[in-house]
Amino acid sequence: MNVQIKSGHVTVEAELYDTPTGKAIAEALPIEGNVNQWGGEIYFSIPVSAALEPDARDVLNPGELGYWSPGRAFCIFFGATPASHGDECRAASDVNVFGKVMGDVSSLWDIENGQNITVRQA
Repeated sequence: MNVQIKSGHVTVEAELYDTPTGKAIAEALPIEGNVNQWGGEIYFSIPVSAALEPDARDVLNPGELGYWSPGRAFCIFFGATPASHGDECRAASDVNVFGKVMGDVSSLWDIENGQNITVRQA
């Protein structure tokens, strides 16, 4: 399923994978929250609860979407975070990778902490 992620003047499209977490998030759409920034990661709490999947990991590729279960958070990775080694995208701990932004992720740097963010079916 493709979704649209919008915050302020920034809009990106992403694909949700056919995984247990991806399906749970798709069923909860539309989702709205307030942006928290952690370096090159945006995250916000969502009304989805999911256990860690067997392939959960803490190092992601730019543009990947992760679900962080301790905070029930939708995470978008696009650059180095305070936990990173060098330029890698590193989560605070393992996340379920459930999707990927399609195309350029550089506009995500323009999203500000505290802004409203929405995720809806494209």
